[in-house]
Order: sequence, then C-alpha cells, then structure tokens
Amino acid sequence: MSGKKLKIKLLPNGEIQMETQGVKGKKCLDYIEVLKKLVDVKITDTQLSQEYYETENEVVTTDNAEIRLD
Repeated sequence: MSGKKLKIKLLPNGEIQMETQGVKGKKCLDYIEVLKKLVDVKITDTQLSQEYYETENEVVTTDNAEIRLD
C-alpha cells in the first residue's frame, strides 16, 4: 500500500472532506464506504479526480513466473 494516502479534513460546520491519493480507478470508492462505516456519515457530494480514470497496474508472481496485468 505504499504511496496510497487518505486525507480527511473536518470542517467547522461539521462537514467531512476526504481525498484519496495514489489510489487509481474505482478502488477509491472503497475508501468512501470505509469512511461511511467508521463515522456513520451521509455522502452529499463526490468529486472524482484524474486518478479515478486511470488504471492501476498489478504484478502477480507465482512460482518464479511474473505475470503483468495491465
């Protein structure tokens, strides 16, 4: 999980702003679900960053063979 961050900002009016960094594609939406469960919040607005539209390359290693999923 290196390079992945979740920034949470609590505003004086009670709103919570959350931003993911280093999380590509639809995986960032999983972080919203975690926040909803942690603090029992209602999501009123979602703004998607450029990272949402990118894909994350995965590398799977099995028995000394490397497979790249792009």
